[in-house]
Amino acid sequence: MTMTRYAALAALALAACDPATKEAATPPAAAETENAAPLLPYERFQLANGLDVVFHIDRSDPVVAVSLTAHVGSAREKPGRTGFAHLFEHLLFLESENLGKGGLDQMSARIGGSGANGSTNRDRTNYFQTVPKDALEKMIWAEADKLGWFINTVTEPVLAKEKQVVKNEKRQSYDNRPYGHTFYVLHKNLYPDDHPYNWQVIGSLADLDAAELEDVKEFFRDWYTPNNVTLTIAGDFDPAQAKAWVERYFAEIPRGPEVTPIEAPTVTLAASKSLFHEDNFATTPQLTRAWPTVPRFHEDSYPLLVLTELLTDGKSAPFTQVLLDEKKLTSNVGAFDYTSELAGEWILQVTAFDGIDLDTVDAALAEAFARFEADGVDADRLRRVKTGQEVDFYGGLQSVLGKNVNLATYAIFADDPGFVDEELKRIRAVTAADVMRVYETYIKGKPSVSTSFVPKGEASLALAGAARAEVVEEPIVQGAEDAVDPNVVASYEPTPSEIDRSVEPPYGEKPVLTPPTVWEAATAEGLAMSGVVDRELPLVEFELAIAGGRLHESPTTAGAAALVAEMMSRGTTSKTAAEFEDALADLGAALSVRSGREEIVVSGSSLARNFEATMALLQEMLLAPRWDESEYELAVVEALDRIQASRADPLNIAGRSFAYALYGADSAWSTAAVGSETSLAGLSLDDLKAFHGATLTPQLASFRVVGDVPEDRVREAVMALSAAWPVRPMELPAAPETVEPPAQVLFYDVPGAKQSIFRFGRPAMLRADADFYPATVMNYRLGGGGFASRLTQELREGKGYTYGIGSGFQATNRAGEFTIFSGVRANVTLEAAALVKDILGAYGETFTEEDLAVTQSFFVKSKARSFESYNAKLNMLENIAAYGLPHDYVLKENEIVDAMTVADVQRLAAEWIDPDDLVWVIVGDAETQFDRLAELGLGAPVLITDEVDGLTR
Repeated sequence: MTMTRYAALAALALAACDPATKEAATPPAAAETENAAPLLPYERFQLANGLDVVFHIDRSDPVVAVSLTAHVGSAREKPGRTGFAHLFEHLLFLESENLGKGGLDQMSARIGGSGANGSTNRDRTNYFQTVPKDALEKMIWAEADKLGWFINTVTEPVLAKEKQVVKNEKRQSYDNRPYGHTFYVLHKNLYPDDHPYNWQVIGSLADLDAAELEDVKEFFRDWYTPNNVTLTIAGDFDPAQAKAWVERYFAEIPRGPEVTPIEAPTVTLAASKSLFHEDNFATTPQLTRAWPTVPRFHEDSYPLLVLTELLTDGKSAPFTQVLLDEKKLTSNVGAFDYTSELAGEWILQVTAFDGIDLDTVDAALAEAFARFEADGVDADRLRRVKTGQEVDFYGGLQSVLGKNVNLATYAIFADDPGFVDEELKRIRAVTAADVMRVYETYIKGKPSVSTSFVPKGEASLALAGAARAEVVEEPIVQGAEDAVDPNVVASYEPTPSEIDRSVEPPYGEKPVLTPPTVWEAATAEGLAMSGVVDRELPLVEFELAIAGGRLHESPTTAGAAALVAEMMSRGTTSKTAAEFEDALADLGAALSVRSGREEIVVSGSSLARNFEATMALLQEMLLAPRWDESEYELAVVEALDRIQASRADPLNIAGRSFAYALYGADSAWSTAAVGSETSLAGLSLDDLKAFHGATLTPQLASFRVVGDVPEDRVREAVMALSAAWPVRPMELPAAPETVEPPAQVLFYDVPGAKQSIFRFGRPAMLRADADFYPATVMNYRLGGGGFASRLTQELREGKGYTYGIGSGFQATNRAGEFTIFSGVRANVTLEAAALVKDILGAYGETFTEEDLAVTQSFFVKSKARSFESYNAKLNMLENIAAYGLPHDYVLKENEIVDAMTVADVQRLAAEWIDPDDLVWVIVGDAETQFDRLAELGLGAPVLITDEVDGLTR
């Protein structure tokens, strides 16, 4: 599946509830579900032209999610014409006859939408957005324009520019990252040439280059038709009115050619295949192995999914025991069951430690499989896995968009929008016999495809007998691409309509924004707590934030906070790591610990009925870590492996280089959170115990909770934790001072890089500064507004230089930064940086009243989406607790937005985004790009490769 238009989005399923309220019961037991109400009540109807329409009412928030899903992905393409479905994911956002060029993004900004987005996989392409409920008619009008009034706007210049954008996406996601070509090699060898899964969703760049305009238009006429599309609307709306709007805007679009199901050959392998590739960005070897299995929704797909978890998930899993704990070959064994409409594949993936021969990994895999066969399926582990899957099934759908996407998926691929109920039954019904049957049917002794991706010059680490894989990488040649003119206006005969589509529909009734009710309290020891009661799902999510984290580190102790967080997850004084995992799984709960620059955070979730029991385990984790010596040794090895991997990942390098530019080599914040080889070598288990005892104290902690648990239950559980937690007098260290870097270009060399990674920025104001929120508002039209921003419009939509670019302010009470981030085609590094510099320099003086009006409209209207998910509510509680904001601070922010003027924006731009006040960090190919950057007008570029690399040693 390709990346979505902004970043990867996540969504899955919801619990039974009255759609008009926030009330819900605990999920019924399997025996009680036969006559239960549908999990996703829906209405389905079809227009005369074949358009499939699905409605779902959810009145928990004043928002509506709208999606248009075409039953066309890369599987519908022809050999030699691949990548078209993904190309249309891009093209359909650019222009339509009645919205005009960039009209959808402009409208999304004005109406406060989540941003028009989309994704493509093998079998479908979808376009979606969540908007305030008063914008529903506008969205239905806009989606209809995509389907019936779009294709004329695709011209040769438009196609040429978007090809460059797609190429940049391929460089970012495949060519310029470790192991990026793994699935290209895997699928070329798993599926025969005549199978539509033989090629990648993004397609062949050669095919895209060769594509003629008429080829593209033919693809649209064949597949983007009402009778091959599902329109799904979920949220707070009037279904009768919505049905009338759907009829008004979609009914006259003509039906397309009849769509016949794809007939694909059954995937079988006569013998196993093994291939290897020397990867320019890999620092450690990776083995990936795939077996052909079954399509999506096949009954065997459910026990196969359970099998993946039984084999690899947790300390009790045989692959964890053999490869991690006993042989210490890797920090993780990944397994997943990847199912699609026509076929499926069961995949194992192991990224070994530095220098490990993959034949050794292969032998360990065989030993782990043998252990699984000998031990069979433990009944308790099976129950825990199924419980976890059911909790995920419910908890994944906290948004109307998640519900929307699932309804569309079920409607298209199961021909039943209500298939969610059947899917839940199938999860619950998996037995130990089912798991062993699918293992023996599809995996044990069956032919597979293996890929060995190894670092350059280390082919000897690949599996013995592996053949060299064919990997196609597009060469980057200076000046090779033709320039594109974004100002070219398409000339075409307008598509007729029975109604006047040139006028944007009006808003509906304005939604009422009501912030959730927040309760607050504190324990006698000073532990603050706050919560929001939300009964929509029978779940609870929470976090315990303890101020400190990396503030307590120095360069010589870097990584201590991360290791403490890691060790807290590896068992307690009364439970081994495996026993602790099992105790959580028995509750359908999860606990994790992460360390940050200024805090350590324990995050958790559970079924609401198991909240107290989960909190008891949190208390064990926090106050009585096991401090197991063998687990500590493994954690250090894993940390060293992450350091090794980070050295060849351009995105990771860019982050470290920018931190070095802002904080200097003598700051712990310039070293990665995982630490350096030197700092880890200097840390002992006793050091971690001391760090834990000296830095974690209740008076510096804040507990935040959202879900179906009342205040009194939370108070009781948190007070028990606080009472058992020793209070230690402590004053937090100050944040490291910035070095106030001069405006200059700092360059990190990655030989042969297909992209250059940008991190341009400077130190900025703190979160409590009066300018912080106004500056965030100022940045919206610059780079914070996605496709509504100038940086995206100029560098992606105008020039095709990048797949994505953005900017933003990040701040806490102790530190703040402004950052511009992007990855651009390597041979336009100078041109892209110069364009960013020009945009920054002119931003204030060219910011108009219209820009201000769009910005104000977005910030005010988008607040309707502020509290939809548990995560959004937790974020609200964090802001209230950390920065002393009022409970209704969201409404106060609207007052700030309404009062802003163009002069305010100009002042903030002059103060914070002056290009001559920024440091310009670039990660790319020095041989071809370094010298050119002297033309940027910021002096001679400075090479920082050795200095930044030194921070990992």
